[in-house]
Amino acid sequence: MKLPKNLTTILLAVFLILAGLSALGVSFPLMNIIMGIAALAAGILYLLNR
Repeated sequence: MKLPKNLTTILLAVFLILAGLSALGVSFPLMNIIMGIAALAAGILYLLNR
């Protein structure tokens, strides 16, 4: 199963945006869970597409 490389980049960008918002003090419910899922998915997809 070949996934588009853009999906990995989008997930990584979502994680980085949420991490930046968190560093600035902006928060919303389930933010940490979403960040964890985005980071794990981006990492796994990055390794699979190598």
